[in-house]
Amino acid sequence: MFIIKENTRKSLTVAPKIEEWQEQMRNMVDTIDKLEKYINVTDEEREAIKTTSARWGTTPYFASLMGRDNADDPIRKQVVPSKKEQENFYGIENYLIHKENRSGEENRPDSIARQYRDRIAFTVVNICGNYCRHCFRKELVVDESLELRLDVDEGLDWIREHTELRDILVTGGDPLLLPDEQIEYIIRKLREIPHIEMIRFGSRLPIVLPHRITKGLQKVLGGYHRVPIWLNTQCNHPNEITERTAEAVWDLLTCGVNVGNQAVLMKGINDDVETFRELHQKLLAIRIRPYYVFYLEPAPGIDHFRTPVEKGAELIRDALRGHTSGLAQPMYVVATNIGKIPLMPDYYIQEKNEQEYVLKNYKGETTTLPNIPE
Repeated sequence: MFIIKENTRKSLTVAPKIEEWQEQMRNMVDTIDKLEKYINVTDEEREAIKTTSARWGTTPYFASLMGRDNADDPIRKQVVPSKKEQENFYGIENYLIHKENRSGEENRPDSIARQYRDRIAFTVVNICGNYCRHCFRKELVVDESLELRLDVDEGLDWIREHTELRDILVTGGDPLLLPDEQIEYIIRKLREIPHIEMIRFGSRLPIVLPHRITKGLQKVLGGYHRVPIWLNTQCNHPNEITERTAEAVWDLLTCGVNVGNQAVLMKGINDDVETFRELHQKLLAIRIRPYYVFYLEPAPGIDHFRTPVEKGAELIRDALRGHTSGLAQPMYVVATNIGKIPLMPDYYIQEKNEQEYVLKNYKGETTTLPNIPE
C-alpha cells in the first residue's frame, strides 16, 4: 500500500510497456505448481507450504538459482517455507512493536520506526521480491499479523517537523518495488526538507530482482545532489551473486549510488569459514562493500536459523581477518530496540601490562605495542 496526497501520476492515452522486472513480479513463484518448475519439492516442503498461512514466494530469476535436488540448498532454505517456522522458543512475540519502539511515549506515524535521535526508518511498502523465511519484519511482511498504515505523506510531514533528523532510511518490504514516479516523489520531498543530509534505501532487489535497476530508475536515483543516496542490499550466500547482479550494481554505481551489503548470519547457510570468505570476496568482486553481518534477531518462528552469538565474530577472525582484503571485513552487530550493538570481542590483544600490549595476528604470531599512559 502506498498513500500519497499529491497526485503524481499523469494521464496516459497508451498503456505503458511492461518492463522485465514487472513481468518477474507478475509471475512470482508462490504456488507448489510454479515451484516444481525449478526444484523437486520434497514431501516435507510440500506439507509446510500447504499448512502455512504466511506469505511466501520469490521471483522466477531467484528461483532459478535454487538447487533442484538439494533440500539443503542455501537459497532454497531462504525461499521455501519450513514447518520449523511454527516453532518458537527464542523469538519475542509482537517483536516489531518491541524492536521499533512502537509502544513508547513518542507519538509517531505507523510508517516511522526509531532507535536513534538523528535517523529513522521510513517504511513505505510491505511487499517484497523475495519473502525471506528469516525476515525480522515477518510480522508485517510475511505473517501479516501486524497491520500498519503506511501513509507516505503523513511520514513526510512528521520528518519535516523533527529537525533533529538528518538521515532517512527508506525501507519496507522493498521500496524499489514502487513505480519510478513514486520513488521519485519520496526522494524529491525528502530533499526539500532542509535538515535532511542523506537518504538510504534498503533493498534486496539487486540480489533477487536485478532487472529492477532500469534506465528509468537510474534516472530517478542518479545525478549529483546535495543530499546523496546510498543503497544497502542483503546477500547471504555466494550462490546469490550472478553476472546480472554485477551489472545491476555497476549501473547503480555509475549513476552515483554507493552499494553496501548487510548479510544475516544463518545456520546452515553461511556459518562456515569457506562460504563466509567466498561470500565477502565475491561481494567485493562485483563492487559491493560488505557493511554489516547481523546476528539473527529474536523475531518469532526463525529459531532454526540461529547460531551461537560468538559465531559471527569467529567467522570474521577465521575467514576474513588476514585471510583476505580488509575491505571484505564487515562489522558484526545485533540490531536491538536501543540500536545496533557490536558483537566483536577483542581477539587480538592477548595481554596488557604497564609497559606494553601483546598482540596476536591471524597466524598466531605475536608482537608488542607500547602502552602509552593518558
